[in-house]
Amino acid sequence: MKNKYTQVTPDDYDAAGRLRLPVLFWCVLLLQARTWVLFIMAGASRQQGDTLLTLFYPDHQAFWGGLLMGLPALAGFFLCAWRQHFLRLWHYAYWILLVVQVVIMCQTAFHFFQDDASSPVSLLFCVADVVALFWWVTNPRLRQCFSAPME
Repeated sequence: MKNKYTQVTPDDYDAAGRLRLPVLFWCVLLLQARTWVLFIMAGASRQQGDTLLTLFYPDHQAFWGGLLMGLPALAGFFLCAWRQHFLRLWHYAYWILLVVQVVIMCQTAFHFFQDDASSPVSLLFCVADVVALFWWVTNPRLRQCFSAPME
């Protein structure tokens, strides 16, 4: 028996016949790729770029780790456009991005609880990571997008 929240209407499909991804999916990808977004913003504002990076990442190792952890999200952005061509990879992307979200959440919580003077930004990212993980696991529509057969 289908849940009323998983029923799909014709409006849920794009012009190519693919199930549209939820808007929160894009937000979670941005959250996972936040170090890359910060890196691009710092590069765009040359005078204040170093200050911006130091504000969010006083430890340079955490910055490089954030860039590394954001790579699957960047790949997810690009894979969305060609998901019908890479169907098997697209099905695995759900689990890869889920694992990455768990690792990012643990990493953020570790840095938050390790610092004596935790900043409100760290707390905000911890809460956002937990909410993103909860949404990722519990949203049936997102799972349908990754498992729906595409012809």
